[in-house]
Amino acid sequence: MTHETVDESDFADYAREAWGTLVRSAVFLGCSLHEAEDLAQTTLVRCYTAWPSVVAADNRAAYVYRMLLNCLRDSKRRRWWGEKPTERLPEPGRGGGRGADAIAGVDTADAVHRALAGLSKPNRDVVVLRYFAGLTEAETAEALKVPNGTVKSRLSRSLAQLSANDHLADFKTDFKTDFKVDSTTDLPTEETTS
Repeated sequence: MTHETVDESDFADYAREAWGTLVRSAVFLGCSLHEAEDLAQTTLVRCYTAWPSVVAADNRAAYVYRMLLNCLRDSKRRRWWGEKPTERLPEPGRGGGRGADAIAGVDTADAVHRALAGLSKPNRDVVVLRYFAGLTEAETAEALKVPNGTVKSRLSRSLAQLSANDHLADFKTDFKTDFKVDSTTDLPTEETTS
């Protein structure tokens, strides 16, 4: 087996650019912020070790998000048994000193997180990759290894379910256009979740 050299600066640029979206996607796939950061880091390590393949991929985004989903699946399989999931999340806004806008952003992120938790895993994966990671329908289909029509039907069902979701009722908004997450969207931090 030959090892191709990795262009360190190219990979570093990619990692900086992808970090926030990978973390956000992992959070909306059901991870805590710490788990999401670990998952993003593991995904980027795998990207580094396979960088020549990542660069050569027809669709880099789909390739990397497939890695993210595989890392998530692997982490769930080996989850530490000492973890104890809870039924309720801590109340948002216990950040002490955070402004009202930041708290509102956490409230919104919490509502979206709760609404996404009500979707089946395949439907949640499609919504997160399409709207939060910003992949196209074709890229989402490639990342999930499903036909494009499956992505469309899952999106349609998921958006209908999210539109009727009680957790989003206070926001009176169109999930499809108003809940796209970008690098400026606040995620809950340890400060607000402890």
